[in-house]
Amino acid sequence: MTSLKTNHAIPEVELWVETTELVDTQSSQLPTTLTWQNWFTAWLKELKPTLSPIARYEVSLLLTDDTTIQQLNATYRYQDKATDVLAFAAQEIELPGAETIYQESPLPLGDVVISVETAQRQRHNDSYSLTQELAWLAAHGLLHLLGWDHPDDAALESMLVKQHALLQQIHLIF
Repeated sequence: MTSLKTNHAIPEVELWVETTELVDTQSSQLPTTLTWQNWFTAWLKELKPTLSPIARYEVSLLLTDDTTIQQLNATYRYQDKATDVLAFAAQEIELPGAETIYQESPLPLGDVVISVETAQRQRHNDSYSLTQELAWLAAHGLLHLLGWDHPDDAALESMLVKQHALLQQIHLIF
């Protein structure tokens, strides 16, 4: 009898980071792809998700502008306004044969989209740097991909506490 790897292994993430053309001009101010990779890896180690039987995950991160995020927000959430972060969870859709596929391949968690323009404006009342704000929003998006939600104040507070802990873990806040 062969034994399969359990999901108790240290989680790994394949992260795809993209920027839209308008954000590319600010790339020197943005965290590098390696930095994002390190952050998401650390966060998954902390969160210990058990969705993947082999503890391998895939996430896409898009850093964009207000116009693009407004279009996405209008199309998928029916809110025709810019927002700071959107998360599109891949696991909300049933996929025939998923159990077999994800015994060998990373489990796609979904896409996190962040408006760099909105992040720059809101930066937690100027107490956060742009890097801290982007990490804050990325952590929020990742939590959504893993099933966290905030339908009420108590759930939102719990999510914000977890985001704070995730930023502490990567030494962006103390």
